[in-house]
Amino acid sequence: MKKVIIILSFVAGLSVFMTGCSDYLDSDYLFEERMSIEDVFSNKDYTNRWLAEGYAYLGNDYMQDVCSKKTLPFNFADDMYFGDEGDGYKAWKSGQYSEKGVLGNNNQSLGVWETAYKGIRQVSIFLNNIDKNKEFTEEEISDFKGQAHFLRAYFYWFMLRLYGPIPIVPEEGLDYMESYDDLAYPRNTYDECVTYITDELLKAASVLPLQRSVQEIARPTRGAALALRAKVFLFAASPLFNGKTPVSVSSALVNRDGTHLLPDVYDESKWAKAAAAKDVMDLNFYELYTAPAKTIGDVAYPATITPPYNAEFSEQDWPNGWKNIDPFESYRSLFNGSVAANANPELIFTRVGNQGGENIRVMVIHQIPRNTGGGYNSHGMTQKQCDAYYMNNGKDCPGMNDMYSDRPGYAGRYNMEERPKDFVTADELANYPELGQLGTGVSKQYVQREPRFYASVAYSGSTWHYLKALNDDNHDEKSNVPVFYYRGGSNDGYKSSSYWLRTGIGIKKYVHPDDISYTHNSPYDISRVVFKPDPAIRYAEVLLIYAEALNELTGSYELPSWDGSKTHSISRNETEMKKGIRPIRIRAGLPDYTPDEYNNVDKFRMKLKRERQIELFAEGHRYFDLRRWMDAPEEESAPVYGCNVLATQEMREDFQTPVMCTSLPTIFAEKMWLWPISHTELKHNANLIQNPGWTDPE
Repeated sequence: MKKVIIILSFVAGLSVFMTGCSDYLDSDYLFEERMSIEDVFSNKDYTNRWLAEGYAYLGNDYMQDVCSKKTLPFNFADDMYFGDEGDGYKAWKSGQYSEKGVLGNNNQSLGVWETAYKGIRQVSIFLNNIDKNKEFTEEEISDFKGQAHFLRAYFYWFMLRLYGPIPIVPEEGLDYMESYDDLAYPRNTYDECVTYITDELLKAASVLPLQRSVQEIARPTRGAALALRAKVFLFAASPLFNGKTPVSVSSALVNRDGTHLLPDVYDESKWAKAAAAKDVMDLNFYELYTAPAKTIGDVAYPATITPPYNAEFSEQDWPNGWKNIDPFESYRSLFNGSVAANANPELIFTRVGNQGGENIRVMVIHQIPRNTGGGYNSHGMTQKQCDAYYMNNGKDCPGMNDMYSDRPGYAGRYNMEERPKDFVTADELANYPELGQLGTGVSKQYVQREPRFYASVAYSGSTWHYLKALNDDNHDEKSNVPVFYYRGGSNDGYKSSSYWLRTGIGIKKYVHPDDISYTHNSPYDISRVVFKPDPAIRYAEVLLIYAEALNELTGSYELPSWDGSKTHSISRNETEMKKGIRPIRIRAGLPDYTPDEYNNVDKFRMKLKRERQIELFAEGHRYFDLRRWMDAPEEESAPVYGCNVLATQEMREDFQTPVMCTSLPTIFAEKMWLWPISHTELKHNANLIQNPGWTDPE
């Protein structure tokens, strides 16, 4: 019998995501008709559309790393929170959610599972039939196959990171005409999943090009495949999935036939595999983005602030030093839309506009202050994250994590010096150029911090630029406004509504000087918010993966490169570890780690974790890092601290004293290691087991 399939229409707006397929995603092409597989894969346009549909699943809200909170709240760990949505954050952080999700009636668990497997099915059918199309050249077909292998690996990876071990379905694709019982596959072991995904990525890397044209910027490259491969290996080497899993979790993850899904023995060689990040570095194609130093500036684009003198880095040009770069603008421009995706040498893979209602621009309007910028003023930063940023000389800030000094997990990670209590006066402002021209009245807790701090943290008194502010019959807006978070008055502090920062600390990352909104009258107004490319995988992450992997090794390993052209000698080598850390520190205008920190495995691990916390803040990493490191029980259960938001401007010293935020409760329960599998899927698949701590359907 000739099998018949239905090609469904694409969602509106997808052309922004898949730039290279815009010809096939125009609304004129929307249709709904019955076709055979043979019909689809004998037609050039329909074949292109079939692959584009695979990208559409990747662009779904459920498949995002960087997002707001309604679809997937995984961007909110111990570093970020959201204050709107009623008790949504409380439910999320307290584990008070079910197999249906956390906010409203949105079944996130089922949404991720269904979207990923639909994407897998879509590209599997493509791989099994693309050779039938004679309208493409061999080179085009080879590239298409590489893209499809990458997409299939990405869908599986996204699920593996959330759920742990998942079923690997046959590569020939699922026959929708079979009964569901015939398609009831059990979960594969974690190691089997890793092997399958990394093999898929090798297939992709072997045929994908090193570079894409501007029109195809959202399609994967060889570097994207190799970088994702290193990331998958990193998780497989990490304690949670490498023989150190809590017994309560590992003993529960057993298939109905008795197969244990997680390894029960630690294997150090998995860290050597994670050092496959070297394959990306050896492409000699990517580098950290840097903005040139400048001597003249204004409020929104200040002149370069030279880091404190360092004999090793101050007199050297990039990449050996920071003499000719602007550390602040280098980091800020990476995320706020100033640099186009095709002009960013650090961007390895991007969804471009990370599609859907929860894209980055929507996240930004939740960061923009309410009164002065028309945003929601509801996404904030914890005191822990604020304290993580270094001083501009590389030292810890006074009082860093002092609120956690009695917690055993914070040994060596707090500073008991007194936090500064003074505030910057007009006469002193010239001494603190990092605050900008309008920094009078800012607490000295926020002076002389590293450049990434000022690109990421909206401390009380920081200047919001609003360069697209309008002053007409419908708008009364101003540019360059210092925003304080004290209670009362015209400040953007504590309110009786939802639109205030629970910690009194906001977020500047992703915010462009032009960004301003008007959500008072038009919800989700992003008309004056600059487009921001999605940083799905960037080179800084690859460098950090490499350094972390090497630090965990006690032996030496000889491993072939991705294409077998050479052999990597992998060991805990300080010179090689510096290749992963130094560029990131120099770009940030900070000195390198000390020899003692490089020579001590535990100290380096502590520093590496902190570097990821800072460098990758708000990019969807922290939630999963805490779990793979098995730090989540300590970090996620620690109380959230922030400023004393009930204090008025007259009580500004009290405002700057860290207090526990009782409205942001936290716990960590066993079930929070992994995301639940929906009851809907468990009912359909008798061979599927639930994750530990979650319920089975009745």
